[in-house]
Amino acid sequence: MSARLDNVTVPPWIKSYPSFVDWETEIPAATAHAAFLYSAEAYRNRPCMEFLGNHWTYGETASLVFKAAKGFQELGLGKGDKIALVLPNTPYYIVCYYAALMIGSTVVNINPLYVKREVKDLIIDSEAKALVTMDLELTYSKTRPLLDETDLETLIVCPMGQILPLGKSILLRILGNHSIADTTDDPRQVWFEELTKNAGDYLYVKIEPKTDVAVFQYTGGTTGVLKAAMLTHSNIAANTFQMFIWDRNPDLGRERILAALPFFHVFAMTAVMNLAIKCGGEIILLPRFELKECLHAIHKKKPTYFPAVPTIFSAINNCPDVDKYDLSSIKFCISGGAPLPVEVKADFERITNCLVIEGYGLSETSPVVTTNPTEGDNKAGSVGIPMPATWVEIRDTENPDRILPIGEKGEIYVRGPQVMKGYWKNPEQTTELLKDGLFRTEDVGYIDGDGYLFLVDRLKDIIIAGGYNIYPRIVEEAIQEHPAVEEVTVIGLDDPYLGQVPKAYIKTVANKTLTAQTIEEFLEDKLSPIERPRFFEFRNELPKTLIGKLSKKQLRDEESARANKKQDNRNAE
Repeated sequence: MSARLDNVTVPPWIKSYPSFVDWETEIPAATAHAAFLYSAEAYRNRPCMEFLGNHWTYGETASLVFKAAKGFQELGLGKGDKIALVLPNTPYYIVCYYAALMIGSTVVNINPLYVKREVKDLIIDSEAKALVTMDLELTYSKTRPLLDETDLETLIVCPMGQILPLGKSILLRILGNHSIADTTDDPRQVWFEELTKNAGDYLYVKIEPKTDVAVFQYTGGTTGVLKAAMLTHSNIAANTFQMFIWDRNPDLGRERILAALPFFHVFAMTAVMNLAIKCGGEIILLPRFELKECLHAIHKKKPTYFPAVPTIFSAINNCPDVDKYDLSSIKFCISGGAPLPVEVKADFERITNCLVIEGYGLSETSPVVTTNPTEGDNKAGSVGIPMPATWVEIRDTENPDRILPIGEKGEIYVRGPQVMKGYWKNPEQTTELLKDGLFRTEDVGYIDGDGYLFLVDRLKDIIIAGGYNIYPRIVEEAIQEHPAVEEVTVIGLDDPYLGQVPKAYIKTVANKTLTAQTIEEFLEDKLSPIERPRFFEFRNELPKTLIGKLSKKQLRDEESARANKKQDNRNAE
């Protein structure tokens, strides 16, 4: 579908578009797994996945995907069923993701670091019939009980030892960090080896790319109440294609993409995994980001693409012995998930001699909306120009019917083939934020004369820590469960490494006392580590607006004044 809109003048970003990309290019409607099927054939003997020293070609990966697809079908799973993936970055994620899509099921992305209650809530909300997880304490201990506590029908357990090189597998067992999975004969629990013990002759399923949902990507929006953005096959395929043509000369079949970001995050799902597969590239899997392991992987394995969030770039910049590592293989990096400080971008480009392009996206847009071009003006501080076939406009926050002119700040609205179908079981929010394909982002920004988008502020109260969204309401509700808490509100404080960290302000019940340590211990099984506040402040009263609502704005103003005073004192010294 062409992006040309009736009765609209030539958009300002046309003058800034790379010469090799047409903004009005036709975006084909395809399934989300079509690129995998193509690459599996075209690059059959080329490397597809590398995990801690073990390698799988595209042919070997395709064999596992086809067998997993058949195994899912033998379990009674099929079109429209929900399959939850509670997995870190491992080959299992890639295999089960594409296998689920091929049989018409919907992938439900769930952060494996979530505590049990959070995972349970998403399983219930998504109506997942199957859940895929690892046999390690991190994930198995909180997913196995869900067979009895939800309508989940099957738990598929993936053993870590089977994907490690022999030496590392032995070391895992010696250290006692081996499988903790229950080996009883519960028919509802299936091991990955059982799932894939077949000929791979899965039954073809007809999929309508523009209407059939490929992925549930949970997001909190303004309220912090998690809701699933329904991303269709066409949404995901379109965004992958948009990013694919953004590079003038991809070295098809030979690119190497470092997967330091977790695939359950929409940015990594598209900009790392799906883009790598589209290029026929090799995905270098890191189970989680650790600075020295990441640097070692770049030094030894020579990735050419490195999508990351600003905190990763900052960590590398500040590593004392970064000069020991050869980082010259990286051609360019895509930065997303949070604003990229100009100094961080400049320092990383100086250290690596690569190009860092910053982009902007949301869960509801699969996710990429804009990004700086790989050739042309790469404006520091800007999140770039709209992707092909993507329309971006700025509207008055008080009068949404009024489209604002160049340079004026307002709410960002987006239309494009990557914009979601809607929210799962949430027609009210769908109607509020999505009308005739035009998505209201609830972010504030402006477009300059060259068509570049600049983010200014957020209408949302979301705290972005290291590229992860933290929803204050969820944190507040967890703290509020403590019987000594009367009132609580949470805001984000600026942090030089994570971008932001949560701080909680608490008013206790009369004659009750609390300490930060008490609350931290109370939250251990209620919030994931990154969601837990880094700072606590106990007050006799919390500021409120005229209508009695707790005032986050006043607290932000106080913290800003406090930070300015500290800076003034430093300057005086």
